[in-house]
Amino acid sequence: MATGHSSLGWLSCLCLLLASPLQAVEVGIAGVFPNKALLVIDGAPPKGVAVGQKTEQGVKLVAVEDGAAIVEVDGKRRTLRVGQSVVSQQSSDRTPTLTLSSDASGHFYATGNINGGTIRFLVDTGATMVSIGASDARRLGLDLRNAQVGYTQTANGTARVYKVLLSTVRIGDVTLTDVDGLVHESDMPIALLGMSFLNRMEMQRDGQRMILKKRY
Repeated sequence: MATGHSSLGWLSCLCLLLASPLQAVEVGIAGVFPNKALLVIDGAPPKGVAVGQKTEQGVKLVAVEDGAAIVEVDGKRRTLRVGQSVVSQQSSDRTPTLTLSSDASGHFYATGNINGGTIRFLVDTGATMVSIGASDARRLGLDLRNAQVGYTQTANGTARVYKVLLSTVRIGDVTLTDVDGLVHESDMPIALLGMSFLNRMEMQRDGQRMILKKRY
């Protein structure tokens, strides 16, 4: 009988462990070097991690390239630059959530992709749509032949833009489909993550963090 009770107790503990929600892991980048990066995990002091090495929290440094670190958490890969961080977490309703950290100037940057092609974003609540420069549009293979032509005011005057429908826009675990975008006739230093993406997210600002949760 004692053995039976012990087994039942062990099974109960196991069920509780399996039912427990996954713990969030915050990963930040303090520095990058050839084949190595300084990772900040859950606010701890920076720790040097070599490419291919996995920390005790389960964070693996996959590669260091183009001044950014590619890390793998919970089987998902994320590209982070110095000063950026992301929280890997599955909420109980499994709604995709993304956490961004601001730079020293208070701006929020994110590396994501459009239609499967990698691109660097600046979060801009003043931009009506996701906005892309001409060279990025060519690199991403966007077809402008049937795009709606319009005009917008810039610091250099009036500029022609093309309205397009982006099949997918993805940042971290968040993927949106059929997102309105604007392609500028000239190049842009960085793509703008505008309100055509942000309006479909729940946005929370917590100091130097911005938390985006997918609504639909």
